[in-house]
Amino acid sequence: MNPVMNFLLNLDRRWIFLAMAVAVMIPIMYRAEFPEKATPLVEAVFKKIEELPRGSKILMAFDYDPGSEAELQPMATAWTWHAAKKGHKLYFMCLWPAGPPMIQQTIDSVLRRDFPEYEYGKDYINLGFKPGNEGVIKVVGSSIKELYTTDNGGQNINNFEMTRDFENIKDCKLILNVSAGYPGTKEWIQYASTPLDIPIAAGCTGVQAPLLYPYFPGQLLGLLGAIKGAAEYEAVLKANYPEYGMRDGKPDASYNQGIIRMGPQLIAHCLILFLIVLGNIVLAYGRRAGKAAA
Repeated sequence: MNPVMNFLLNLDRRWIFLAMAVAVMIPIMYRAEFPEKATPLVEAVFKKIEELPRGSKILMAFDYDPGSEAELQPMATAWTWHAAKKGHKLYFMCLWPAGPPMIQQTIDSVLRRDFPEYEYGKDYINLGFKPGNEGVIKVVGSSIKELYTTDNGGQNINNFEMTRDFENIKDCKLILNVSAGYPGTKEWIQYASTPLDIPIAAGCTGVQAPLLYPYFPGQLLGLLGAIKGAAEYEAVLKANYPEYGMRDGKPDASYNQGIIRMGPQLIAHCLILFLIVLGNIVLAYGRRAGKAAA
């Protein structure tokens, strides 16, 4: 038998594990970035935020927790930056009890650092979490002050300019929902977007994306699926706003995490495909050699 084929047939699987570890580690160490091309689902969201008149009200519904932060936070960061860049009014809220820290992290890393001119209560507000799942959506669709009497910090919302006359989410021109599951995008579509005729775009985890694709383009104007969708949106932002992800002329580590995290995934997936092809070749050769020997 060919010595190379014999070696591959008897290869210790630990070498494969090592190869995979190297394939993931090298792109992480060198922050490898690869070109991304946005799909129509991603471009539709970017175009909608761009076309909204300056000062439009956007509901930022962040329904995820630290467990899915690595996959979803890049979407939340990119959308918040883009919406603030266009001068829109941002209303943050969540249906997950662990969601408020995600909202606050986004506010601190994006609005307070890159948009110091944005004033709390005038340009953005954090309404925080309320229990009730889709019941919360139904209530805010008719009267937001029936449920939200204070912001996330406990201050009366009538004290803030942007909520003093804010009756319900019908005033919003767009809903941007970052979702890790239930309650999330499906509930926002069923109880807010469709009955109230409010455009909605979503960013979701990879396992959730197939369940939401059927809603596009009828009920869902756009969808960012997993870290790939986040990377595509970041690419569109960078193409249109070269200053995105930069601070003091240098890349900011808190931005472009979608593109950065796609590097290890791409190399790892290429290695997996290569190993699948190689494995089938070696298997076919081994079977043919065995028949010849018989």
